[in-house]
Amino acid sequence: MTKNILIAGFGGQGVLFAGKFLAYKGMLEGKQISWLPSYGPEMRGGTANCSVIISDEPVGSPIVSKPDILIAMNLPSLDKYEKDVVSGGMIFVDSTLIGRKVERTDVKVFYVPSTKLAQEIGAPKLSNMILMGKVIKEAGAVSYENLEDGLKKVVPAKHADMFDINLKAIETGYNY
Repeated sequence: MTKNILIAGFGGQGVLFAGKFLAYKGMLEGKQISWLPSYGPEMRGGTANCSVIISDEPVGSPIVSKPDILIAMNLPSLDKYEKDVVSGGMIFVDSTLIGRKVERTDVKVFYVPSTKLAQEIGAPKLSNMILMGKVIKEAGAVSYENLEDGLKKVVPAKHADMFDINLKAIETGYNY
């Protein structure tokens, strides 16, 4: 099993954080992983994407040019990467921010109003983790069990107060 995942959005949406969470979660499950961040010089508000590979076999290259899974957190990201997803792949769309539908019919699409859901649970900046919950449920790259272990690796001690709300955001996406 190898899952090539591309998470894309604006800087400040937590694209790299979400990718790091998936990578650590996969590593804690004994998988081979690769995490490759990419962002523009603007950082906040500029473009950001993150390639994550989770595999049972050693990872040869960290580059994801043909993702099995695309997580599009804004319209420019969907416009840019929709065509690159492999046939039979999955696309996860933040339908709060992206008004258009995916044009392809050979992929499975999940429209998740993650920005709206994040506001509803009192965590407006955790749309990324709501999408991670849905990805965990639908894609099977990592398991839902022991989410806390993966979160402990990415939520820094100085933001320990954010641990429970991150967990709630993942659960919200998983149950959506």
